[in-house]
Amino acid sequence: MWESICLTLAATAGNNIGKVLQKKGTVILPPLSFKLKVIRAYAVNKAWVIGFLMDIFGALLMLRALSQAPVSVIQPVSGCGLAILSIFSHFYLKEVLNAVDWMGITLAGIGTIGVGAGGEEQEPSSISIFQLPWLAFVVSILFVLLNGWLRICKHQRREQELIEFEVVEEIIYGLESGILFGMASVISKLGFVFLEQGFPTMLVPVCISISICCSGTGFYYQTRGLKHGRVIVVSTCAAVASIVTGVVAGMLALGERLPSAPTARFSLLLGWLLIMIGVVLLVSSSRLVRHFRWPSRRIMKSGLVRTGSQRVKDSGPSAVIPAATLHQLITSTAKEKA
Repeated sequence: MWESICLTLAATAGNNIGKVLQKKGTVILPPLSFKLKVIRAYAVNKAWVIGFLMDIFGALLMLRALSQAPVSVIQPVSGCGLAILSIFSHFYLKEVLNAVDWMGITLAGIGTIGVGAGGEEQEPSSISIFQLPWLAFVVSILFVLLNGWLRICKHQRREQELIEFEVVEEIIYGLESGILFGMASVISKLGFVFLEQGFPTMLVPVCISISICCSGTGFYYQTRGLKHGRVIVVSTCAAVASIVTGVVAGMLALGERLPSAPTARFSLLLGWLLIMIGVVLLVSSSRLVRHFRWPSRRIMKSGLVRTGSQRVKDSGPSAVIPAATLHQLITSTAKEKA
């Protein structure tokens, strides 16, 4: 079990860090196209090539991890990729991490240990080949409902002549992308389970191909949400939906079970919870920090205003001449002149 968790951590680190390096390399590169000059420019860019290879290597490691452990263990642990990316950004890209970031990294790490301690090897249960169409049907129904809800929200926004996305639309795009990411892991695992049960070997590449399509479609929905919506809402919903989908679909479609021992079950459930909290904290850390800084700034400003007003009141009497004294001075001066 620990070997699979280590493979998952290495895989998600490769995926996330690889994408950062690719993005860093594309800063000086033209938009990707099939022109020979453009392809050559990408091929000689060191940062982009290393990031691309790390991304591919991470995907292969994830497939290896899925072939050894349940999806209900692998998918939550993959959420720690954001924590690994934060540490990489801090030491390599010299980005500053705040207290909320470190708290999220710590919780994600503790949750990973809990999942590793509570997870157990499971014997593959008998699965019918009709599970794949059943999964596709359930996901299709779910997406029909979500897209119908999205159309209603867009129609209401147009009637009210609003330009910016509403929160509901951001949540829907995040949920759709997260569900597809979770289903990609479940379908990949389904191919390996078919292989263990003696089904034709061709089912493995078929399932992996469907998994790649799910991931690509998930990135499409996530990109649409990020283009017009807020990153914090879309990313949080996508991360949580991905973990929940992997766990629920793994148990319902693949017959995965919770550990029989109460201690192991509690450790696994607590690990899932801590990982999700850690991911949410990492995604929303900047906003949380601004939220906590704003009341403190208001308190400091009100304190300064009060102190300043007290100083004005204290210094006032020594500088202001009373009206009676001023009247006496003017009267005496007039008499002397007369």
